[in-house]
Amino acid sequence: MTLSDYLPHPPQRIAVLRAIKLGDLLCAVPAFRALRRAYPDAHIALISLPWAAEFVTRYSDYFNEFILFPGWPGLPEQPLDVAQSVTFLQEMQARQWDLMFQMQGNGTLVNAMLTLCGAKAVVGFHPAHYPERFFPNPELFAPYPENEHEVKRWVRLMEFAGISPQGYELEFPITEQDRAGAQQILRAVGIETATDHAQNRYAILHAGGISGRRWPAANFANVGDALAEQGFTIVLTGTATEQSLIETVQATMHHPAVSIAGKTDLGTLAAVLEGASVLVSNDTGVSHVAAACHAPSVVIFTSAKPSEWAPLDTARHRVILEPEATTERVMAEVTSLLNDQYIRITSPVSTPSTLLR
Repeated sequence: MTLSDYLPHPPQRIAVLRAIKLGDLLCAVPAFRALRRAYPDAHIALISLPWAAEFVTRYSDYFNEFILFPGWPGLPEQPLDVAQSVTFLQEMQARQWDLMFQMQGNGTLVNAMLTLCGAKAVVGFHPAHYPERFFPNPELFAPYPENEHEVKRWVRLMEFAGISPQGYELEFPITEQDRAGAQQILRAVGIETATDHAQNRYAILHAGGISGRRWPAANFANVGDALAEQGFTIVLTGTATEQSLIETVQATMHHPAVSIAGKTDLGTLAAVLEGASVLVSNDTGVSHVAAACHAPSVVIFTSAKPSEWAPLDTARHRVILEPEATTERVMAEVTSLLNDQYIRITSPVSTPSTLLR
């Protein structure tokens, strides 16, 4: 049986479960794009964590609705509220979804849960090495591709469901309000931005990160000094909770650096990245934002697998494994990117206006 056997008519009510972090959602955007192109008139909802309400608003061409995920036993991203989980399942059953996509992972913990939502059809992955695990609609569940890149993995799921891929490019819709806010934030620390981004001379160091090991603050400071000696203004980004780390990088540097840590939201951070000469980071989350904004970056991988999480555009983004991440190596990659700056100008890139419906 195929999806059409479960759904004789194009689905009108579709829900997608992906209750993870920012980088995970950004990596799924090419799959979301394919889903919307396949079903342009459907009502598509994203079931996710509280912060993702902003994501749905920003990607309104792909989603019509945000639904708060109340958590589930064994999932670490959201504290479990048993009463809310029961209510959530009842509400999902009442919605009578035509189609649900399980995009949470290999489905070990959530495949059975989605069955309780009562959709006509559920599509997703199941653990490849544990075929005895329960999953609904066996014909609509594929073995989880363990070593696939995260972007390609979810496009592959769409293909498995009979949905044509629409490229692997990430995208991030930046509004004029975002750009105005970014200009105000940068102006407050003495940086004037140019309409032609190639004329900007600021480099971003993002020393923080949500999880995993971090590249030492002293190493970021060394790279910051090397960039400053090349004439770049050093901009330090991060969250308010990472303020002490940012201050350590700032204090360790011999050259001045400005901090906008805690001053940006997602939209203004994207606009700041859009205008930067280069980003140096050990956080894959912000590296995905940079990739979506076509901002050149050098990413130090301290724990995640580059084969699954590195930017696919190797012309604009360079990857270094932590054991090889000396100041000299990082600066060699940065210099290579800056020498190839013409790529940003002469190579056509997909923009939100051409990618979004």
